[in-house]
Amino acid sequence: MKQVIAIVKPYLAEKVLEELSRAPIEALNVREVKGFGRQKSYLDEYSESEYGQTFLPKVEITIWLDDYRAEETIRRIVQVARSGRMGDGKIFVLPAMSAGEAIDIATAPVSGKKRK
Repeated sequence: MKQVIAIVKPYLAEKVLEELSRAPIEALNVREVKGFGRQKSYLDEYSESEYGQTFLPKVEITIWLDDYRAEETIRRIVQVARSGRMGDGKIFVLPAMSAGEAIDIATAPVSGKKRK
C-alpha cells in the first residue's frame, strides 16, 4: 500500500479531486495548508494578500491506494495540476500500512481506562 501526498494550488484542487474520483483509491483526506518551496524569492507578489510574505496557500491531498495504482494516480494528478510554472506543487510517495493492518478507532481495545 502507498500513501501519496499531493500539494497543489488551491484553484486546481477541485479539478484534481474530480479526476481522483474516477480512480480506485482506498481513502482520501484534503486540507488547506500554507508553505513555500523554491519560489520563496517570488513571495513579494503576494505581499498584499492575507498570507503576508512568508507562506503561500496550497491544498494537500493525501491518498491511500494499492501499490500498483500509485503510478497511474500520480500521472492523473500531474496531468491536471501542472501549469508548467514554478509553484505548481509537489507529490510525495510513501509506504503505508495496508487497510487490514490499520487500527480502527471504533473497535480498538482501550487499555488503562474503562468505558462508562
